[in-house]
Amino acid sequence: MGLRRKTFRIASYLDKGEAFHFTRKELPETPPALEHDHDYFELMLVERGRILHRVNGVDECLETGHLVFLRPSDSHSLRSDRGTGARILNVVFRAETAEHLALRYADEVAGRFFWHRGRLPATLRLRGSQLERAVNAMLTLRTSRRGLARVEHFLLSVMTHVLDASEIVDDRAPAWLLAACRAARDPEVFRRGAAGFREAAGRGQEHVCRQARMHLGLSPSQYVNRIRVQHAAMLLAGTDKVLPDVAHECGFENLGYFHRLFREQYGTTPNGYRKRHRRVRDAEEPV
Repeated sequence: MGLRRKTFRIASYLDKGEAFHFTRKELPETPPALEHDHDYFELMLVERGRILHRVNGVDECLETGHLVFLRPSDSHSLRSDRGTGARILNVVFRAETAEHLALRYADEVAGRFFWHRGRLPATLRLRGSQLERAVNAMLTLRTSRRGLARVEHFLLSVMTHVLDASEIVDDRAPAWLLAACRAARDPEVFRRGAAGFREAAGRGQEHVCRQARMHLGLSPSQYVNRIRVQHAAMLLAGTDKVLPDVAHECGFENLGYFHRLFREQYGTTPNGYRKRHRRVRDAEEPV
């Protein structure tokens, strides 16, 4: 027999003028008495331990570093796995905020994060410096003013900075797609663009494109281009290679196309990016 269900309301968490609520919580090991859905959106990060999570009728195990983008329609319950001392960081915010972000940044977020269209919410696994950035970003909310500008800035930062664009992969994606994403970080693969990605996937073009859009929110070309541009940014910041050589090393034969993709991803030209990072590097060097 399933658990009883309850709907949690954002109004019970927020005072007048507040736009979000932050919680850092130790989870009990005892099974919950009920499942709940809510009228708000919820970002949940497993800071430590292991969690037994039941969501939309599916039982799953979440470990340290799992980040879950819960939607109002998701019904779930959670508890700490025995002996792991699980702790979560949790941010809840109004549905109107999510609607505003979805409209304003449709090209960036459609079908991803809180707007994932699958049965289960989008779930990512963060490790190393990426996990550290996410924890630090969430902990800054403890003492900040709980206004609308603050939560929008936080959410955009998580989706565009904390989460490296090349690693935004739904943790439930097929094993072959996860393997292709890992392979795509190899210059020998990403220089060949979408063709290299499809070859690493070992599946037909139509199937690869459909699954990539479902789990990455991007086509294979868009996904690989993000990796190529990130690699170009690293070369621009850390080497003195001339721009055509940088573009060629990243698999771009058309310099104009490279310029356009770089500006879209970093908001500046390749030369502007290099100059900015040289100023920072020069300022950090001892006199």
